[in-house]
Order: sequence, then structure tokens, then C-alpha cells
Amino acid sequence: MSDAADPTAPRIDDAIRAELTAAGLNPDDLQLLIRLAVEEDLDGGVDVTTVATVPVGQRATLDLVARRPGITAGVPVAAAVFSYVCGDSATIREVTPDGTRVAEGTVVISVTGPTHDLLRAERPALNLLGHLSGIATLTGVWVDAIAGTGAAIRDTRKTPPGMRRLE
Repeated sequence: MSDAADPTAPRIDDAIRAELTAAGLNPDDLQLLIRLAVEEDLDGGVDVTTVATVPVGQRATLDLVARRPGITAGVPVAAAVFSYVCGDSATIREVTPDGTRVAEGTVVISVTGPTHDLLRAERPALNLLGHLSGIATLTGVWVDAIAGTGAAIRDTRKTPPGMRRLE
């Protein structure tokens, strides 16, 4: 059964779904990718370190921060990961929009919610955000390098399965 057909399955918030749709992404497809990413990250189990060291019910704020200068991409995708994992128990703030040139240390997204959920969502969100921002940053280098030449940058079909629309 797909997540879309199961009313009890975790679901991406409607506002984030609308943002993804406006960006040309299918929220149901992304929701499936997120579910698979979270399941793979936990390898079918639980985060034993979090369970052993973080009190149940604890809340925190998590900031995803740029480690180096670049161009952001995938901010609503990362927000969707937190929405899917945390549900209504988190407040998600997209601080830096997609396509923004950022300096090292820039907060890109900030989420406040249950610490257990934040830590469960953090790695899949970071993996997607880092991958997509890396592509955007390298593309920006190429665009800058050909500026004024009349040449154009084209995309490639060499993408991992399930990632073409995102990349």
C-alpha cells in the first residue's frame, strides 16, 4: 500500500505539499522517497543512541547550517522530511530559500520539535539538502564560467533512480 492510500501513514504538511507542487515536484512521490530514506537510515530499527541518551518528551531546536559557501537547493524537500517525521509536533521554518547564495554558517532551515523526531529526520534531510545544494552550487560555478559567452548549461539524464525531478 502506498503512503497516499493509507490515511494513518505519516504525511507531509499541506502547506509544504503546495510548495513542492509549485516547484514542479509530486509530493506523493517525494513522500515515498522520504519514507524509504528514513527506513534505510534506521535500517529497520530505532536510533539506539537517541533512545539511550535523550529523554522521551524532550524538545529542541535544530538548525541546518551551510558548512561552506554555496547555493541552496532542496530546502522545501528537507522541510518535507521534518514534516513527514515530526507531523504536527514541529514548527518548521525555511530560513534560506532555494537558489540563494549562502556563506558558511548560514542557517538554511530551523525546526523546533520533539528531539527524538528531529534526530530521526536530520540525516535524511541533510543528505537530500546537501546533495541538491551541491548540484546547485556546481551548476552555479559553470553558469558563472560561461557568463557572456552565449553558451547554455544543459541538464543530464545521469541521475539516480527516483531523483530526476529533484536533481
